[in-house]
Amino acid sequence: MVAELGGRAVLAVALMLGITACEPRVILEAPKDPITINLNIKIEQEVRIKVERDLEQLFTSDKKIF
Repeated sequence: MVAELGGRAVLAVALMLGITACEPRVILEAPKDPITINLNIKIEQEVRIKVERDLEQLFTSDKKIF
């Protein structure tokens, strides 16, 4: 009976090792090409707001422009 349990334990361990050996692996590697970040940002909106504020101040301070 003890030999039966020992044989089953060895068989169970062998099956577990066989099952875990067949699982796929995940490997993390650094990219071969450099990472590029494209920063083409339009700043037009911010400039336009500043110009509009300056124009409003100009129109309110000097009524004779128009």
